[in-house]
Amino acid sequence: MILPMYIFGQSVLRQETEEISKDYPNLKELIDNMFETMKLAEGVGLAAPQIGLPIRMFVVDLDVLQDEFPQYKDFFRVYINPEILEESEETCVIEEGCLSIPGVHEGVRRASSVHVKYYDENFELHDEWLDNFAARVFQHEYDHLEGILFVDHVSSLRKQLIKKKLIAMKKGQIRCDYKIKKNHG
Repeated sequence: MILPMYIFGQSVLRQETEEISKDYPNLKELIDNMFETMKLAEGVGLAAPQIGLPIRMFVVDLDVLQDEFPQYKDFFRVYINPEILEESEETCVIEEGCLSIPGVHEGVRRASSVHVKYYDENFELHDEWLDNFAARVFQHEYDHLEGILFVDHVSSLRKQLIKKKLIAMKKGQIRCDYKIKKNHG
């Protein structure tokens, strides 16, 4: 089932998220719906707050990039109650966008590698290092669980340049090719 996307200005995107257990209601169905919603919106990551749920979970599909990046073939991940244990000192700036902030793309500096711990959809614990684009997507989605959006990382000057777009989004003046949650709050 396609779920509506919550858009910049809606409070759930800034809300504190809670850890979940393997007994979370309809977890498998929720995961399937998140992947389906993300695919339709042509995203590579989707965090639960973006669909209105203040829980510590996100999904990532980098398989869509396999033609250009063969290492991401079959890279479908569910991250439940994730933690960032360590970040590399090396960073890089890459342009990011977000399904909750359609039409806005800005350069964001992030760690090139991250050491993470998380549970998968079967509640098996994983402890691993992610590099390059996988690390970037993890950090972007993890930020959603902390109530942080990628536009929070851009310079004051860049924020001024996108301010009108963000204000319009808060007012519900937005168009995009996927289902969005209309009412704000």
